[in-house]
Amino acid sequence: MSEDFLVFGSPAIGEEEIAEVEACMRSGWLGTGPRVAQFEKDFAAYQSISDKQVAAVNSCTAALHVSMVAANIEPGSEVITTPLTFCATVNAIIHAGLTPVLADVDPVTQNIDPAAIEAAITPRTRAILPVHFAGRPCEMDSIMSIAKKHNLVVIEDCAHAIETTYHGKKAGTFGDFGCFSFYATKNVVTGEGGMIIGRNEALIARAKVLALHGMSKDAWNRFGDKGYKHYQVVEAGFKYNMMDLQAALGIHQLARVETNWQRRQEIWQQYMNAFANLPIGLPALPADNTRHAYHLFTIMIDEEKCGIARDDFLNAMNEQRIGTGVHYLSIPEHSYYQQRFGWKSENYPNAMKVGRQTVSLPLSAKLNAQDVKNIIYSVYQNIKH
Repeated sequence: MSEDFLVFGSPAIGEEEIAEVEACMRSGWLGTGPRVAQFEKDFAAYQSISDKQVAAVNSCTAALHVSMVAANIEPGSEVITTPLTFCATVNAIIHAGLTPVLADVDPVTQNIDPAAIEAAITPRTRAILPVHFAGRPCEMDSIMSIAKKHNLVVIEDCAHAIETTYHGKKAGTFGDFGCFSFYATKNVVTGEGGMIIGRNEALIARAKVLALHGMSKDAWNRFGDKGYKHYQVVEAGFKYNMMDLQAALGIHQLARVETNWQRRQEIWQQYMNAFANLPIGLPALPADNTRHAYHLFTIMIDEEKCGIARDDFLNAMNEQRIGTGVHYLSIPEHSYYQQRFGWKSENYPNAMKVGRQTVSLPLSAKLNAQDVKNIIYSVYQNIKH
């Protein structure tokens, strides 16, 4: 085993990113400017959409929040989402002045269950916010059918799903909006950062205005070499813009997105082969006619079968210098949501079980062959077999 701690989700940063960040710093232009514009254009091309259908922001949380505001969903309306997600998904709904409603996950795919969505709809429901968990696409045909039937907005949380496709179509392009993350552990990294994509160019244009104080022109247009441009504040917006420093990373990260995806796929398959005979739960295989983003490799630790409790397994891996993650303790397990909404974890049994047993193993393109061997060895060391 290596003496160095293997950081969970450590990104693969190349010399191209380092050189671009240096060039950005030497340019004197650090805020929203030409590199953000280039990153938006490149991301639009990767998603096979117009560059007028994208808006770079400073996080996926911001993307979700701005999308709900731009969609003009009336305050107090209900938005249905999954209990197996990061708190940001639910917090964005709250910050938009809306009411989150949870629908349990399918125990196999760990994505939101369309039948549970249908059962959760009330006269106050105005939107569905599905999360493509771990990079596996949700059942978007069923979800979009439900949305059409009930005239609901769909905002896709694609934080794990940059490369994901479902029936030949890219995640984020089904709903009214798709929201992506470029956080330090994600498949494309800008440190912090996010992107909104959408079908309606006018709504994306509004999202861009909302993301920078509600101003009619961004700083690049105000202070560029074509002369100062006056602006108008047309809405009470937010400070959610992406910086050129972030986009400098993203431009080159995106250029290597397919290469990095292939490396994660290789590691994923190594894990699947290595753990096939262990008494742990393994991720479901990618469904036919879909593309999995291979963002997370999650195993399930049932204490009775594995001879070790989930949290003890996490501690044991840490002692062996392997960083792990938990994605996620279900939303109703957290005290704030229990107190505010009266949610009980047992009302969402599938998400509760996953949240109490799940462990995410490192799955980064930065991992070398010895890293993967060390991870596999450590899992074997800690599981009864």
